[in-house]
Amino acid sequence: MSEFKQFEDLDIWQKARELTSLVYELSSKGEFSKDFGLRDQVRRSSVSILSNISEGFERGSNKEFIRFLSYAKGSCGELRAQLYVSLDQKYIDNKGFKNISNKAIDLSRMISGFMKYLHNSTF
Repeated sequence: MSEFKQFEDLDIWQKARELTSLVYELSSKGEFSKDFGLRDQVRRSSVSILSNISEGFERGSNKEFIRFLSYAKGSCGELRAQLYVSLDQKYIDNKGFKNISNKAIDLSRMISGFMKYLHNSTF
């Protein structure tokens, strides 16, 4: 595995950044953009994924990094739950829901894999 010098080098951080951009794009359209509470919560959960990966990396220990990755993984679940609310309110269509939900699931799996890697490394 490559040596990581900064959190921006991590695939999981890059995927989280892409996911956050998609969430912002989707939540800035139509009625979704006017539901300030849900819109802001969806955005906060996606930003939380990105931020926890970054913060955990900067903590400087595997134990701390793993803890923050678990928070990021939890935020992936939170985002998916909020996407269901968005779908039920007809703020997003099935295509938008599936696109972002699948990306959140994939990212959650990547985070899990990275957590396992960290458990067995001296990163």
